[in-house]
Amino acid sequence: MTDLPTLTKRRLQAQVIGPIFAEMVAEIGEEKAAAILDKAIRKAAIAEGREFAGKAPGGVTSMADFIRLYDLWTADGALEMKVLEANDERFDFDITRCRYAETYKEMGLGKIGHLLSCNRDGTFCEGYDPNITLERKQTIMQGAKCCTFRYTYRKDSEPGRQ
Repeated sequence: MTDLPTLTKRRLQAQVIGPIFAEMVAEIGEEKAAAILDKAIRKAAIAEGREFAGKAPGGVTSMADFIRLYDLWTADGALEMKVLEANDERFDFDITRCRYAETYKEMGLGKIGHLLSCNRDGTFCEGYDPNITLERKQTIMQGAKCCTFRYTYRKDSEPGRQ
């Protein structure tokens, strides 16, 4: 059996998370509910990163393998991206269309879309390979025309996982 495309997974997750989030807001308020959701999604992203790291060739992660993972997130036209630089130290690109953002807005969850998806991007690296860091100044999810992804592999750190 093949895995579901990531966009499909996120839609299914949002169908469950949306009503739970609404109930949490009613019980404890939006700020606390958002903080709990943020924390839970970040933990899930780190765990997912660790899972993917365990599948890296020879158990050693690299920027090249990380770049290949983007095929999973862009599958089925989920993201349209313009790659600016891709090498062993940098992976810089802009997302010019984000169907994740479109999906959450269609579901009435645009207000928490950044918690459901965007927060995963840099946090995933903590589990996958902490040598990879993300700098992002803007996202479509929060109203920008494009998302700016600037991943860096820190040379001063130990290479990959063992």
